Amino acid sequence: MEKKKALTFTFSIVAIILGVTLFKQFDFKNLKFENTWLAIIYAIVFVFSVYVVLKNAKTK
Repeated sequence: MEKKKALTFTFSIVAIILGVTLFKQFDFKNLKFENTWLAIIYAIVFVFSVYVVLKNAKTK
């Protein structure tokens, strides 16, 4: 049980950090990212971390 809590906490911190980073890198004037490939990697990891957090929250 403690391992699931630590895993959920870690992935939620990762999701918050990546969400803020993606928001900061997005150029609203031109509607594109500053560094496209890095943003794609960030988005993949962000979606995975949100999935893990929601999956663990659903099982509780």
